[in-house]
Amino acid sequence: MHIMEGFLPISHAVGWTAASAPFVTYGLYSISRKVRANPEAKMLLGLAGAFTFVLSALKIPSVTGSSSHPTGIGLGTILFGPSVMAVVGCVVLVLQALLLAHGGITTLGANTFSMAVVGPFAAFALFRVCQFLRLPFTVSVFTAAAGGDLMTYVTTSFQLALAFPDPVGGFAASFAKFGAVFAVTQIPLAISSGLLTVIIFNGLQKYSRKELEDLSVLPGGVMLENPAR
Repeated sequence: MHIMEGFLPISHAVGWTAASAPFVTYGLYSISRKVRANPEAKMLLGLAGAFTFVLSALKIPSVTGSSSHPTGIGLGTILFGPSVMAVVGCVVLVLQALLLAHGGITTLGANTFSMAVVGPFAAFALFRVCQFLRLPFTVSVFTAAAGGDLMTYVTTSFQLALAFPDPVGGFAASFAKFGAVFAVTQIPLAISSGLLTVIIFNGLQKYSRKELEDLSVLPGGVMLENPAR
């Protein structure tokens, strides 16, 4: 992430675009429904988009044809759910491809699938598991943000290995190589992203608590630092 313009074979580019399209389409419906139910949440939606844009624009070279950076998808996922972030992430990737030359249009489907589909759904699943285990809310937020970030890069490694299998070891060897290269930079970045997301949520608890309760992120009367649910 981001896989650069023209780097993937055309069949792979088309395939990942087709795989991402249903999630983005449903995400548009989800945004419409959530905004109608909570009009005041538009500001938080804008915050989630800006947070994702800024963090995922911090480009650190990782391997030929790609780069490594935090994704920032955990914040919006916890606030609005993974379907909404499919749209937010796709919009962010389009803007970065056009304005910053990060990623590309032909690889938009692949980048969307890794950062805006797999990342948010992984973050959402981790968040729900932590809640089920009744872990402190800050731990749930950190785990979701960091885990979603890492799963984005696992998916990117899968995509690149599928497109460029190792001449000797095939897909498995290529996947291991891409994953190892990404892991060097992405593990500390994922930890940083998780910590930053916790800090943002602490600020939202102070200044936008009602909106968090309306979105069912926090039940009424429960402080972010208090694990009791």
